[in-house]
Amino acid sequence: MNSSYSIGPSLVGGALSGLSVDAILFPIDTIKTRIQSEHGFLKSGGVSRLYAGIGPLLMGSMPSSATFFLTYEYVRTRGNVSEMLAMNMLAASLGEITSCVVRVPCELIKQRAQANSLTSSWRVLKTVIREGGYKCLYRGYTATVTREVPFSLVQYPLWEYLKRLVRGEGDKLAVWQSATVGAVAGGIAAAVTTPIDVAKTRIMLSNNTIGVYTVLINIYKHDGYRALLAGLGPRALQISLGGAIFLGIYDQSTYWARMFLHG
Repeated sequence: MNSSYSIGPSLVGGALSGLSVDAILFPIDTIKTRIQSEHGFLKSGGVSRLYAGIGPLLMGSMPSSATFFLTYEYVRTRGNVSEMLAMNMLAASLGEITSCVVRVPCELIKQRAQANSLTSSWRVLKTVIREGGYKCLYRGYTATVTREVPFSLVQYPLWEYLKRLVRGEGDKLAVWQSATVGAVAGGIAAAVTTPIDVAKTRIMLSNNTIGVYTVLINIYKHDGYRALLAGLGPRALQISLGGAIFLGIYDQSTYWARMFLHG
C-alpha cells in the first residue's frame, strides 16, 4: 500500500490550481457556454461581458478543487502498485462526485450569468431560489457528474501514466513537463466528453428537470449530430490550457508544499 497521502499538500495544490485555471481561462469558458446555449452565441451575449458570472465560480473554485484532490490523493494511495490504474480511476471518479457538491451551485449561477450577459450573478441566484427553491441550485448535478466521471476516467489515469513515462527514474518533473502532460491529458479527455458537456449546459440553462440521455436525443433529433459537438474547439482549447495550468500548478505546488511541511 502506498501511504504517501498528505492532507496539507493536497489542500494547497488543489486550491491554488483550481483558482488559477478558472480565473485565467474564464473568457474561453464564457464563449463555449454561449455557443452551446440553445439561443445561440450572439443572442446569449456574443463577445460582450466575457467575465459575467466569474464571482460565483471563484467562490467555489478553491473549495471544490481542494475537495477533489483531497479525495483523489487519499483514494489512489490506498492501493498497491499492481492496482495503480484501477485506483487512479476510482480516485478520479470519487473525487468528482464529492467536489461537484461544492461546484454545481456555483456552476449553475455562472452559466446562467454567462448566457444572459445583461443580468448579474446575484440576480440569477435570487431568481433561481425564488422560482424553484434551493434544491434548484443542484439542477444539473447528475449531468455534471455524468460528464466529469468519464472525463476524469480518461484524464487522470492518462496524466499519471504520462508523468511516469516522462519522469523516468527522476522524482520530479520540470515545470514545462508538468504543463505539457497536463495539456495532453486534458485535451483528449475534453474532446471525447464534449456531447455530455453540451447536454449539461442545456440542462443548467433550462427551467425544466430533464435527463442527460433525453437532452442528447433531443439535440440530435432537432439540430443534428454537429450540435452535439458545439463548443468543441473552445472546450478543447480551454481544457488543454487548463490542464497545463491546473495539473502543472498542482504537481509543482504539492511538491514544494511537501518539501516545506516535511523537509
